[in-house]
Amino acid sequence: MRALLYLILFALVSACATKKYTKQHFLPKGIKSATEEIYRLVNNQKKLLQKKQMVFTKNGRIKNSKTVDSSGKLLQATEKRLWFIVETYPDKEPYYCKIRWKPNQRERIGCYTRKQYKQNEAIYHYNPDGTINKIVDNFTTYYTQYFYYNNKELYKIITKDKNNNLIDEVSVYCEIKDEKSSCLKEIRISDKTKLKEEIHFYPVY
Repeated sequence: MRALLYLILFALVSACATKKYTKQHFLPKGIKSATEEIYRLVNNQKKLLQKKQMVFTKNGRIKNSKTVDSSGKLLQATEKRLWFIVETYPDKEPYYCKIRWKPNQRERIGCYTRKQYKQNEAIYHYNPDGTINKIVDNFTTYYTQYFYYNNKELYKIITKDKNNNLIDEVSVYCEIKDEKSSCLKEIRISDKTKLKEEIHFYPVY
């Protein structure tokens, strides 16, 4: 009987388990909320692509978020529920994203409409410290993104197709950190397209 209860409990925990956002992005414990702004740089001119506001749970996961474009128009909102995450959009049905823990430091994240039509699915592979090792798309592009770190900093993202052909390589480096080692200004440069992006991060502790 005890073994059966253990298996049920394990199944329930596995169904809703998810890695902490703070672990994935080297953010300190105790962060309450944050605003993230993504800019594209062209001819030394910065253009705001989107702004994302996030509220965190006490254990470092995203409780809810809101993403808008440069004009303030809503692109996406998310809300963490007990067993899933709801993603809402201005021009289509909400997505209900289920996160299921798998062996060997993996999570399967699949999003569905209310009618159970699958919209996307990806397998997240994690390093022992909770950072993302790779993301395998299982539904749309079938691309795999590989993440590389050095001294607790992300420095490169490589994207390949399902035949292992290189799609892009993006160099990543942090220009400014705060006293808690959160990266406040991150630069990303595509090796293939030469596109350059700045990510500004404003945490509230």
